[in-house]
Amino acid sequence: MYYIKKRMEIAGCHSLRLSYESKCSRLHGHNWVVTVYCRGTELNPDGMVADFTHIKERVHGQLDHGNFNELFPFNPTAENIARWICGEIQGCFMVSVQESEGNSVLYVSDDATPSDIAAGSAI
Repeated sequence: MYYIKKRMEIAGCHSLRLSYESKCSRLHGHNWVVTVYCRGTELNPDGMVADFTHIKERVHGQLDHGNFNELFPFNPTAENIARWICGEIQGCFMVSVQESEGNSVLYVSDDATPSDIAAGSAI
């Protein structure tokens, strides 16, 4: 099994629709750090699990300097964004989204195994 990791920084803003009063309900921005983990049992004809540039184009290219409320049909929490990213990248089994130094989320797909998680954490 092959594992790859692509880390990128994305500038973007959002406001959260919450069931309680919060300053996060107002439009605000973050310099998000997104890490995408992919796996493959075989390499593609180019000798890769996935091209790092294609992963960046799919995620960074769509989100960077965007208003996430306008880009997504869902409440753009870090959790929902992580799940969306995982679904957008073929072979992706885990996504980390950090919206600030102290606030991060890790989404792991239902088909990820403990071995996948351990390998992803090791790279």
